[in-house]
Amino acid sequence: MRSVAITGSARGFGFALAKDFIKAGFNVILIDVNEENLTKAKEELKTLNKEAKVLLYRGDVTVLSSIEPIIEDAARQLGSIDIWINNAGVNQAMCPVWELDEKTVTRLIEIDLKGTILCSKAIMSYFVKQGHGQIYNVEGFGSNDAYQVGLSVYGTAKRGVTYFTEALAYEVKEKKLKIQVGKITPGIMITNFINHNLGEGQAFELSPKVKKVYNILGDYPETIASFMVKKIVKNKKNDVKFVWLSNARAFRRFLRAKHYMKRDFFHEHEGEK
Repeated sequence: MRSVAITGSARGFGFALAKDFIKAGFNVILIDVNEENLTKAKEELKTLNKEAKVLLYRGDVTVLSSIEPIIEDAARQLGSIDIWINNAGVNQAMCPVWELDEKTVTRLIEIDLKGTILCSKAIMSYFVKQGHGQIYNVEGFGSNDAYQVGLSVYGTAKRGVTYFTEALAYEVKEKKLKIQVGKITPGIMITNFINHNLGEGQAFELSPKVKKVYNILGDYPETIASFMVKKIVKNKKNDVKFVWLSNARAFRRFLRAKHYMKRDFFHEHEGEK
């Protein structure tokens, strides 16, 4: 049975990915900072596949010495780790950079960018010894050089993730390794992530304009995760990019804007993860 490790997987998109992987017959390794959410996540996952193993680890993606023992222990228990997904990330308050405090700037860069790099370094060392493996990094706003007031630091971190992922895929190619590196581009997901500072931080209000766009283009993480897991399971290529909110999909959504505006993620489903 193949195994997948997902950072930031106790809730939201990471947990949605875990659910689809376990349904597909994978062992699942959950890595998160919130132990209570991890326990709840395991209980639900075990109802989906009683044969699969679910391992829980409280880990800080910004600290290499926190991640390396997780990889070692999970590999020992499961026999191998086949797929690693760097999903852990946090958002920033919707305000310009000069209004952000130093803690927000530092933590956002550490988690969203540094965490992706350190986890990739750790799992790559393992994959090189194992002789195979797949790494997928989650892109976000800014990965395509888009700009929006209130997303400057987050966008900078995600643009860095994109460059790093492409550079890592290039290194794998040049070294002729049997490892695949790819990007996951989920688009707009309706979770607590979009209106909470630093993940568990203070909630902030989105503007009516932003809410309108999110109602048209947004989707729940379960919808996007199902699409992504099918792509990942079948993939055998390096330097791939799996996109949910493609230009064509976005165009079709705007053509049917009146239909999608009937959805109100910020009223009927407030607080849903």
